[in-house]
Amino acid sequence: MSKSRPILWLLIIAAVASAGYYGWQKFGTSEAGKTQTAQKGPPRPSAVPVSVAPVQKTDFPVYLTGLGTVQGFNTVQVRSRVDGQIDKLEFREGQIVKQGDLLVSIDPRPYQAALDQAKAKKAQDEASLANANLELQRATKLGEFATAQRVDTQRSTVAQLTAQIAADDAAISNAQTQLDYTQIKAPITGVAGLRQVDIGNIVNASSQTAIVTISQVEPIAVIFTAPEDQLPYISEGQKAGALKVIAFTTDGKRTLAEGKLAVINNQVDATSGTIRLKAVFDNKERTLWPGQSVSTRLLVRTLKDATVVPDDAVQRSTNGLYAYTVNQDNKAELHKIKVSYGIDGHSVIEEGLSPGQQVIVGGQFKVQPGSLVSTAVASSDPTQNKVRQQ
Repeated sequence: MSKSRPILWLLIIAAVASAGYYGWQKFGTSEAGKTQTAQKGPPRPSAVPVSVAPVQKTDFPVYLTGLGTVQGFNTVQVRSRVDGQIDKLEFREGQIVKQGDLLVSIDPRPYQAALDQAKAKKAQDEASLANANLELQRATKLGEFATAQRVDTQRSTVAQLTAQIAADDAAISNAQTQLDYTQIKAPITGVAGLRQVDIGNIVNASSQTAIVTISQVEPIAVIFTAPEDQLPYISEGQKAGALKVIAFTTDGKRTLAEGKLAVINNQVDATSGTIRLKAVFDNKERTLWPGQSVSTRLLVRTLKDATVVPDDAVQRSTNGLYAYTVNQDNKAELHKIKVSYGIDGHSVIEEGLSPGQQVIVGGQFKVQPGSLVSTAVASSDPTQNKVRQQ
């Protein structure tokens, strides 16, 4: 028993030491960590990455957008003015024909015969007139040996034959015109469409079917509409000169041609509340074609020194439009704004922002008023901007 007691005490001392070391490791280290954490303070919030762009003061063009239809500047349905059989077609479908070019030849023989007959009739009447003049001269030379009745009768015969020759001249002119109509020529310069009649067919002057349609495409016209409430601005702009009109493809991605506003219709359509407008384009490249649908932009006026921001800066909520700006402390500030116009990825701000401020154009979904932000300048490449028409 005396030998085992020291061993027991050694075991007890070892157990107490182990427990003390364990307690020191658990509680002492934890308290030290808490002390260090308390000294460092609460963790700082991380900055929200955003893209910014400056609020600019610049001239802003105001366009009216709409849809239009291209029409030939002049369109002619070519028909025959005489009856007959088609001998030749002198044009190709889709060909550019010039005014005066021969298009169709109709069998001329009946009309040539009528012209020859009219000329022969005139020659016959001229011979009769010459004989009547001789008879009148003889009667006049006889003097008192010729009765007055004979002289008067002969003068009347000469007058009748003179009138008959005038009628013969008119008949010859009419026959020549009918013969000329057998050669159908282009009345305008333009593009020939699909032919409706082939060689060998009989055409009639009374037929409503055109042989071919010709449309003038240089220049060419576009008919489009604008809201009636914009009519005062359009009329005012017209006083300073012809307003510019730009034609785009219907998706608005490609510019087709630039022209000028030519005509404002003489009345407003009360049903739709719109006014019809006509623009004229030179169309030298022939990018516009009759019947084509296009998107149009009419430059009504230009706002001087307008406050302009990218469209991506404009946000919407149930309380209206707003935008975030970044202050000197790199914190986000919310501004309620009022937008008047927007096109090509930019909007005009009437109220709420000032030139020189930095507006957030990307990353707003993580931003709250007062949020700390880290900024990056948005690309200035216009192709990177979102295009919106308003």
